[in-house]
Amino acid sequence: MNHLKLIALENIKEIGEEVNVKLKDLNQTDENYLLKIAECRFSNGEGKVKIEETVRDKDIYILADVGNYGLTYQMHGFTHHMAPDEHFQDIKRTISALAGSAEKVSVIMPLLYQSRQHKRKGKESLDCAIALQELERLGVGHIITFDCHDPNVCNAIPNLPFENFYASNTILKNIEQKEQLNSLLVVSPDLGATERARYYAEILGCDVGIFYKRRDLSKVVNGKNPIAEHIYMGPEIKEKDVLVVDDMIASGGSMIEVGQKLKEKGANKIYFITTFSLFTEGVKDFDNAYENNYFDKIYTTNLTYIPEEIKQKEWLNVVDCSYDIAKIINALHNKESLKSVKEDYPKILNLKK
Repeated sequence: MNHLKLIALENIKEIGEEVNVKLKDLNQTDENYLLKIAECRFSNGEGKVKIEETVRDKDIYILADVGNYGLTYQMHGFTHHMAPDEHFQDIKRTISALAGSAEKVSVIMPLLYQSRQHKRKGKESLDCAIALQELERLGVGHIITFDCHDPNVCNAIPNLPFENFYASNTILKNIEQKEQLNSLLVVSPDLGATERARYYAEILGCDVGIFYKRRDLSKVVNGKNPIAEHIYMGPEIKEKDVLVVDDMIASGGSMIEVGQKLKEKGANKIYFITTFSLFTEGVKDFDNAYENNYFDKIYTTNLTYIPEEIKQKEWLNVVDCSYDIAKIINALHNKESLKSVKEDYPKILNLKK
């Protein structure tokens, strides 16, 4: 009898189906792991979740993409796009619908809810920590995420297992298959991404450089001090193939400017690598930057929603991470060491030239 079950919310249905296939392959079975659920929405915007199969004594994994803004519903007669708050509420509804019958409930949020609001300055809300504590109170036994904006947010739930995985190996293997790279250099677009850039550099056995964002503290634009200048610190860039690494791209203006600076310094090929491509705005800016040869390609993952029209862009390559999720679920369910699903350096070191 199959005690492992997967619940893929509507916001990540396509990946959920792929994870189901990968789980079948890993366990050499034809049994279905996906549980049937119904996500309903009333005309005033209220919602509910109904579990349509037995879950008693099952090991349940709830998979959700809180960043999917492509889902809509009718509310008071107009079309409403779902926001992260609503997706997170549906995760809590799903847990509630399980009614304590499952043996264990784990939540997989590749894009961690409110991860950008992970610390507090002054009288600000501390949303990510509060959300994690909510899940703990609801009886969640494990939280799994990818490339968390700040993994230290797990300190908000010291007694609850919190696993933060990286898609680095999967992305780099994909680059190896598609590109011919020479004389590599990894660059961090700002100080906040330094550790991530060093991680990639260690895998590849190459040097690392950093851009420092000097901000104009005398001005505030859209709630932020605008960037006055990008200052590069690091080794020679000329004729290097450069990987610019960050956890996410929102509007992408800063990343594009870094690409332009690298080209001015004589970089050969420039690849932007990011786990989450949010594209909150500025897609036209990427089109223009690509035409101006400020970068050669963006390598990203399918761990959060990207509209189909953007996926078709010549400059975008989306890496499938469904197998990574399946391996994580399988290892946790079988109580195996997660070391087997961590980064495997030797397999990709041949990228180094």
